Amino acid sequence: MIPRSAANTLRRLSKGFPIVALTGPRQSGKTTLARAVFTDKAYVSLENPDEHEFAERDPRRFLERFDAGAILDEVQRCPHLLSWLQGLVDERGRMGDFILTGSAQFELISGVTQSLAGRVGRIELLPLSTGELAASRQLPTSLEDMLLRGAYPALYDRELSPGDWFPNYVATYLERDVRQLIAVRDLTQFQRFVRMCAARSGQLLNLTALGADCGISAVTAREWLSVLEASYLVVRLQPYHRNFGKRLVKTPKLYFLDVGLMAWLLGIRDAASIQTHAARGALFETFVVSELIKQRFNAGQPADLYFWRDNAGHEVDVLYETAQGLQAVEIKSGSTFASDWPDAIHKWQEFAADEALPPVIVYGGEGDYERQGCRVVGWRELQGLVL
Repeated sequence: MIPRSAANTLRRLSKGFPIVALTGPRQSGKTTLARAVFTDKAYVSLENPDEHEFAERDPRRFLERFDAGAILDEVQRCPHLLSWLQGLVDERGRMGDFILTGSAQFELISGVTQSLAGRVGRIELLPLSTGELAASRQLPTSLEDMLLRGAYPALYDRELSPGDWFPNYVATYLERDVRQLIAVRDLTQFQRFVRMCAARSGQLLNLTALGADCGISAVTAREWLSVLEASYLVVRLQPYHRNFGKRLVKTPKLYFLDVGLMAWLLGIRDAASIQTHAARGALFETFVVSELIKQRFNAGQPADLYFWRDNAGHEVDVLYETAQGLQAVEIKSGSTFASDWPDAIHKWQEFAADEALPPVIVYGGEGDYERQGCRVVGWRELQGLVL
């Protein structure tokens, strides 16, 4: 197992909450992490038909078996268990009693909110970060290899190529999660929708245009996009809400949470073609945004990342609030610093005035240095960019 940065957060939350919920996309390493951190706890998968039937038929006796607590995997399969857990953990009064994992965000989180409010510490686990890969000496040797492979643990724990793994991952996701969350009559049409979303990663989200390109209504596109979000395949980055005296774009931007999956959905099958591919910039921007979100999630924090764009075309790729002020991040896929890169971010500094911190430029080269009033960070050094 590649050591995960979220392990310390998981331990910390288990000292302050009787229940810890570990959510994330399928195959992101949730079960492996939970079992590695809580080696003394019993493990039960609720996808096991016998265990699932037992939990459905007699939830009280099912839970009372676990005197020392347990890891309950894919707990969204038995949402009514959460109500029984409430009474049990209140009676025991122990911290870190049960660890819940789940892949379907809507079902699990809605159940937690309704039944276990105030009793659950929550952490979201995405695929591996560049910091985790670097620490285990498995970071790909080139940026193009990183963008092609992505960060799902299976592609680093086993001898698998992206071309072998991603088709099966997508097929399994469509067959299992989609059918559970919504009634899709035509899975082929839904798969086309997923590919069209990949083609729009890093762009402003227009649901009407997206639906039209897939032959569905904007309402259906919104519903299907919510399923992708619930399964941790995509995220919507919201525009920053402060005006700074300019009229702002109010439409969110869409991003995939794993760049390798995005590349495969775009039909990219080898690293060499990424160098000249029309989507190279979008792939790199998607990669960086997902890395920034991973940093937040691994620390047990909400993403709280935004972008900024006004109606005159001025834009900052990522913006987030800190105790010291507003941090702006510009993303450039080029491997050599260009003198005009800071122009847009300096323009934003004029609007933000004293609230703006020294900006950061993340680029497709290597190194960590200062240039033209900006901190310039290469893709390999992303783990050193503490949010």
